[in-house]
Amino acid sequence: MSASTDSLSDVIKRHGLDARKALGQHFLLDPAITGRIAALAGSLDGRHIIEVGPGPGGLTRSLLATPAVSVTAVEVDTRAVAVISELAQSHPARLRVIEADALKEDLSSFTPAPRQIIANLPYNVATPMLIGWLHQGKAWERLTLMFQLEVAERICATPGSTHYGRLAVISQWCADCTVVMKLPPGAFSPPPAVWSAVVSIIPKAEQPSPALFKAMEQVTAAAFGQRRKMLRGALKSVGGEKLLATTGIDGTRRAETLSIEEFDLLAKAHLNR
Repeated sequence: MSASTDSLSDVIKRHGLDARKALGQHFLLDPAITGRIAALAGSLDGRHIIEVGPGPGGLTRSLLATPAVSVTAVEVDTRAVAVISELAQSHPARLRVIEADALKEDLSSFTPAPRQIIANLPYNVATPMLIGWLHQGKAWERLTLMFQLEVAERICATPGSTHYGRLAVISQWCADCTVVMKLPPGAFSPPPAVWSAVVSIIPKAEQPSPALFKAMEQVTAAAFGQRRKMLRGALKSVGGEKLLATTGIDGTRRAETLSIEEFDLLAKAHLNR
């Protein structure tokens, strides 16, 4: 038997791959679910796929069942690296395993374009990973990513809603973001305490420069840092009065009422100060 033909539960037992809370691990073992996630990424014909945190390889198997040119699995857990390396022996031309911390690597350097990331992300580092990939939006055709449901809702939130904040502004400024699938805790092993969701993130054709991205991070940090404050007070640390005068935005408004377009105006005004 091998990692490509054993049941995932057998693979987990054989390698002692119990999910570790410290690594934010919750494994997907149902091939029907992993197959749906792979399908949500659209046609993968001719695409190079990067998977972060493959664990026992359930989603990896489903990705290998698509017409993707290659799958690159990036894993920090040495136990899971052993599992996926076994799987790679059955797919030597299409599956590559890289033992690395995805938070510290430029994943776009691992494979040529057109490239996508499809992953059940470790929940404890999912948000900083996403922000890092949005910084290099031009590198990615699409990101199909599993998050805790609350994080997914924060990514896709609309102005004025409970979840609207920095993550929504930056994500939707750079990409079209849609919740495409929701999963109950029981879909995972072990079950997390909350529901999860897959978000489709398609970077926009026009991406901000690194300098403008930094300006947006500074503006949104100030604006949402003190949510109850009116903008004229909240934006004081980034020259709020001048920014508001330049953009014509009412300083008595609060951050959660501003549209993505209005934040774009503020970021550009901050950059040009």
